[in-house]
Amino acid sequence: MSSPSESKTDKLPKRALRVLSGTKPTGEHLHLGNYFGALRQFVALQQEHDVALYFIADYHSMTTVRNAATRRQNTFAVALDYLAAGLDPDRAILFRQSDLPEVTELTWILTSITPMGMLERAHAYKAAMDKGEDIEHGLFTYPVLMAADILLYGSHLVPVGRDQKQHIEMARDMAQRFNRLYKTDALVLPEPFILDDTATVPGTDGRKMSKSYDNTISMFAAKGRLKKSVMGIVTDSAPVEDPKDTSQAVFELWSLFATEVEREEMFARATAGGLGYGEVKKDLLARVMDYFEPMRARRTALEGKSDEIESILRSGAERARALATPVMEACRSAAGLGPPPSV
Repeated sequence: MSSPSESKTDKLPKRALRVLSGTKPTGEHLHLGNYFGALRQFVALQQEHDVALYFIADYHSMTTVRNAATRRQNTFAVALDYLAAGLDPDRAILFRQSDLPEVTELTWILTSITPMGMLERAHAYKAAMDKGEDIEHGLFTYPVLMAADILLYGSHLVPVGRDQKQHIEMARDMAQRFNRLYKTDALVLPEPFILDDTATVPGTDGRKMSKSYDNTISMFAAKGRLKKSVMGIVTDSAPVEDPKDTSQAVFELWSLFATEVEREEMFARATAGGLGYGEVKKDLLARVMDYFEPMRARRTALEGKSDEIESILRSGAERARALATPVMEACRSAAGLGPPPSV
């Protein structure tokens, strides 16, 4: 069975940047969108740069998860997924967001200088407004907390999906505004890193794969559930003998697990006619099961080691704090917070 297409992280300069990204723990398992859009990059980037920080964004989950046990369970599940996928806690810094409450202090510092107009332009806020939702303050100020996550550790590079690029742009705007207002260089301006070929992974309905759309294919779901998800991928109604539109989600998802040669062969068959969607879906299911099987085995082995997982997260928090402390001290000093520097 072939492996997915090669990562493009070799385009980046080696050993040069401080990398950071995170995942909100809102569901039991991460899905293919999380893996190909972010997690696979995380594993590659930990080998390529001096400092790679990956956090589980449990503060961010508070806008949607309102049960303590569920949040802790989801946080543990994301840690398992990260480690099973190949994240090495000796190389990368894996930590729980809430173990560094300093991020909430920086959030307030940034909130105090962030124009409302900037927050009103945020995609998530505008989407909620368009739907007529009852919007809470947490959703409205979500970009500020996200900016604090990025800026607190002096991050240079942030792996994100194309649809999240706005968050990096807003973080840069906030950092520039703070630095200008307080005549400091305390906050580093981050850059987004987006893989062109996997920037947005389609869901089973053709939209972006997202838990909020209920269109995900989980990395570690049981075979029965995985089969239901894959066989349920929406396609057009073209009969077997007709040519197929290879821009559909089923072909995009299948392509993630195929080599360039295999893609060319499959697409040639599809455009010539005679290829059924059922055949493509069955082959996709086999490839997904095969690709994630080693990770599934590692995850199963880790599930009973909660103390070890907790130790990894706490150790990661200590290492992250060593990076965050100088940034917070510089911000507090520049803004005149806390006791004055000793003469």
